[in-house]
Amino acid sequence: MVARFLWKTCIEKTVTMADERTNLIGLDRDELIHLAASIGEKPFRAKQLWHWIYHRGVTDFDAMTTLSKPLRTALSQSFSLARPAVARDERSNDGTSKWLLRFADGNEAETVFIPEEDRGALCVSSQVGCTLTCSFCHTGTQRLVRDLTAGEIVGQLMTARDSYGEWPSPPGDRLLTNIVVMGMGEPLFNFDNVVKALRIIMDPEGIAISKRRITLSTSGVVPMIKKVGEQLGVKLAVSLHAATDDVRDVLVPLNKKYPIRELLDACRAYPGADNARRITFEYVMLKGVNDSPADARALARLVSGIPAKFNLIPFNAWPGAPYECSSVATMNRFAAILNEAGYSAPIRVPRGRDIMAACGQLRSDSQRQRRSRTTPQVAAASPA
Repeated sequence: MVARFLWKTCIEKTVTMADERTNLIGLDRDELIHLAASIGEKPFRAKQLWHWIYHRGVTDFDAMTTLSKPLRTALSQSFSLARPAVARDERSNDGTSKWLLRFADGNEAETVFIPEEDRGALCVSSQVGCTLTCSFCHTGTQRLVRDLTAGEIVGQLMTARDSYGEWPSPPGDRLLTNIVVMGMGEPLFNFDNVVKALRIIMDPEGIAISKRRITLSTSGVVPMIKKVGEQLGVKLAVSLHAATDDVRDVLVPLNKKYPIRELLDACRAYPGADNARRITFEYVMLKGVNDSPADARALARLVSGIPAKFNLIPFNAWPGAPYECSSVATMNRFAAILNEAGYSAPIRVPRGRDIMAACGQLRSDSQRQRRSRTTPQVAAASPA
């Protein structure tokens, strides 16, 4: 019988009565080495497990044919290879896919895949809900429930690969080519789990998605931006959305803590940023709010000296949204001003609007648990 893996780590355990085994999805190389040692196996077993889990994407220990049958049986008794459960699978008329994924504790988050002709980007979530309350974003109307673990972040990609049959990790022609950490939540408020997950995803002997094909988006958690460049070296996208602090304070309330000047100083110092790896400034186009020619000219002045490009995002409506999208003519004029100033500023073509999968539309019904006033004291002592 394989001993329970007790080494100090952020291993995810299922919490249902149906399956109390330790989930190996989300373990890094060092953790798999410790796991192997804890069950009396040599370190090379960790390399074998890594290959089967992250390169071949197996969901059953019996498929690990380089392991002896007794070891496979023993592993299956104490460990699992569980992905998040697909609670809902929606496909847009434009080919976009959206999954509502349910985790072991019953909480849910959304993941979106946007295919192109010869590639595609998977938009992954980092939290259930969000700590921020950006007024143009549907996710911001859902209070933070909890951070996602590294395994739950990696599990989103593995679920998508399961859906499109992209195992083992193909070296060339594959549809899921890019990762954007732009889904539900602020990734820099869940920094450790996001870093761990992306390192697993980037490992060349596993899932093997290059850091050049990964973009992390932040609303502007200034102290953490430099660490992203130093520890991950992925592309950086910044949700800017305004040219003045007065407007951005309303659209992105985090700006009150880290105003535009501090945010742009952090971008100027971002490790590795150059003309080949420009920082993307995301800018949602809101009618009569941030879409004037004066706003465009101010933006060009603000980012002077930063290797930068803009991503102009037509506002994607959601129930009760307080804004409207700028007109096509207004967006074209805005883009032209930025182009004349020397910046690339494409207008993003909305994808997945019909299934609420477009930028700013993601949300789940998960709610933070609160202790009831009538709950007995013993029960109330449990973590909220």
